Amino acid sequence: MTATRSRALGRPTAGLALAAVLALGLTACADATAETADPTPDARGATVDEPAEVTVTHAQGETTVPVNPEVVLTFDLATLDTLDVLGIGVDGVPKSNLPGRLAAYDTDDHLDIGTLFEPDYEAVNAARPDLIIVAGRSSSALPELDKIAPTIDLSNDWADFRTSIEDNSRILGQIFDVEAEVDRLIADLDAGITRTREITADAGEALIVLTAGGEVTAYGPGSRFGFLHDELGVTPAIEDVEEATHGEAISFELIAETDPDWLVVVDRDAATGEAGAAAEQVLDNELVATTTAWSENQVHYVDPVDWYIINGGLGTLQRVVDEVAGAFDR
Repeated sequence: MTATRSRALGRPTAGLALAAVLALGLTACADATAETADPTPDARGATVDEPAEVTVTHAQGETTVPVNPEVVLTFDLATLDTLDVLGIGVDGVPKSNLPGRLAAYDTDDHLDIGTLFEPDYEAVNAARPDLIIVAGRSSSALPELDKIAPTIDLSNDWADFRTSIEDNSRILGQIFDVEAEVDRLIADLDAGITRTREITADAGEALIVLTAGGEVTAYGPGSRFGFLHDELGVTPAIEDVEEATHGEAISFELIAETDPDWLVVVDRDAATGEAGAAAEQVLDNELVATTTAWSENQVHYVDPVDWYIINGGLGTLQRVVDEVAGAFDR
């Protein structure tokens, strides 16, 4: 995990003579001045006032939040992932649901604020937060949480996944005063996507499937895993999965008839820790074995935590891009 960046940023002070002059001016106009943070020098060396608050637009409207909030709680794992790669600490997380590398936040240094679906309102209120972040699974709790502290919804948009992650990251950049670092990470991500599209351009057709409880469900463009097609340039084996499958679990016969060049597999049971046959066992049958993907050893089992549980955030998305590039670079 990236080293934690302190949210309490030091500010340089002016010389004594200048301070005396400023004190007189500030005393005269204190009542007419908006609340601001400590002054910092601009590019010319003059002092300017940084805003103490910023108004951001998110999935459920506009909210005014403090810049560099002191106590931050997040119910969104994608946001936790982004803050992690930015080196920004948080104070409270839903500990019972922390997967993979984010399990490092299950320590006494972090408050347990409930689950991904249900906040512990008593714990949240006792924390006296300056900012609360929800998304996806926890988004319906925003109205109640907003009564405790400013709450923003950073849900991702499956139909425009990449843009929504980048936009949400820029919101965090505004709030925590790290816009330049966010821009750098986004530039790295964009470069990685460009490289990956060059690799996947002639790779053939792929079918994304999720296994759960022995059943198989297909996903295509515009779905929660559609980033593979929409942004990474992998040709879908089925253009309209909803129409082809009626949004239900698919048969092994359909996989055989589709005959994809690649099978990209998400093992939900492995992601959630539920008992059940592993994806490799579920797909190991005579029908799937007839596909080009199986015969050419082009069945890729993705990282289930990144793809299914976190499924967002700058760090996760970069890992997904790198994973796809590595799998398709044959």
